[in-house]
Amino acid sequence: MKQTKLRTLILAALFAALTCVATMIIHLPSPIGGYFNLGDCMVLLSAFVLGPVWGMAAGGIGSALADLISGAMTWVPGTLVIKALMALAAALIYRAFAKNGSRFGKSFTGALLGSVAAEIIMVVGYFLYELPMFGYKPSLASAVSTNLPQAAVGLVAGMALFTLLDRTHLAARMKGEPVHA
Repeated sequence: MKQTKLRTLILAALFAALTCVATMIIHLPSPIGGYFNLGDCMVLLSAFVLGPVWGMAAGGIGSALADLISGAMTWVPGTLVIKALMALAAALIYRAFAKNGSRFGKSFTGALLGSVAAEIIMVVGYFLYELPMFGYKPSLASAVSTNLPQAAVGLVAGMALFTLLDRTHLAARMKGEPVHA
């Protein structure tokens, strides 16, 4: 039992670090200017691999750490809560679609619905977080021009990596679970 807890803790730390790196370093150019990051992709994967509690910790801490390191102090509290809620929603919806009680190997539908719910939480969460700072119109403009496209990138990249992990059984191997072909 202790080995399982240690493995989960190590995986959570790994996913937090990957989330931070994917947010800060991996940038995809945007056709409307600026760039998108792959942080949401890692938040979603942490939720699917680690479950609600550890996924929340990894996704929230990794994303908030990226804001902290980059000097965006204003965003740290909001990011911590929003990304943790994203992971919670994604993990709970994903688990609702469990097959045969296994932890991984869930349906694509569960992962997709969980990802969509998580990205809606991200867009609405940042809109509400920005509202008292910037007002309605700038917050709405940010939601439409920045957060919606970011959500789409996170959703597509997250589902692509989920499919890869699911088909190769890599997530089950990371968790030390038996792999059934």
